[in-house]
Amino acid sequence: MIERSPDGSVRVALKVVPGAKRDEIAGPLGDRLKVRVAAPPEDGKANKAVCAVIAAALGIKAKSVSVVVGLASPEKIVRVEGVEESVVRRGLGV
Repeated sequence: MIERSPDGSVRVALKVVPGAKRDEIAGPLGDRLKVRVAAPPEDGKANKAVCAVIAAALGIKAKSVSVVVGLASPEKIVRVEGVEESVVRRGLGV
């Protein structure tokens, strides 16, 4: 679910549910972290919302989080830069 990359960033596997009532981290779902976002899955709106939710949970800027796998899929991998793996685990509750 969460692992350190060779480049020093941290990657997080997600299952994203767009069009939800509110933005939230729902918790672990198998080998992924379930994230709900209110934004629709069109024009990258849900991807931007996912980055904002993860960044807010970690107390970092949204530009430090990017979707690197699954731009058009509910199963995504996001890259978090500038934060230690232990901080990411604690911030995301896993």
